[in-house]
Amino acid sequence: MDNRQYFIYLMIMAVSTYLIRAIPFVAVKEKIKSRLINSFLYYIPYAVLAAMTIPSIFYAPSNMVAAVVAVVMAVIFALKNKSLMVVAVIACATVFIVESLMMII
Repeated sequence: MDNRQYFIYLMIMAVSTYLIRAIPFVAVKEKIKSRLINSFLYYIPYAVLAAMTIPSIFYAPSNMVAAVVAVVMAVIFALKNKSLMVVAVIACATVFIVESLMMII
């Protein structure tokens, strides 16, 4: 791919990303009063984050057992209201420890 083609693709992606973010601001002039729409919009970031991370949680480790144990540990610490950083570090450490133990055994 030459530079010209690369920058054309880059501009197309920049414009499409900008339009996706700008159109709602232009289209909706007043505050949304519907409780249904507000609750729907409230939960979208969580749903998108889950849809992006859940598949990679199970495909990243070389061992499915390590992935499942890490998810269980992450859920436990998340339910105890630990910060996102703590939950992520615990999950990563769990994968490392379980995979290390499985190599020894």
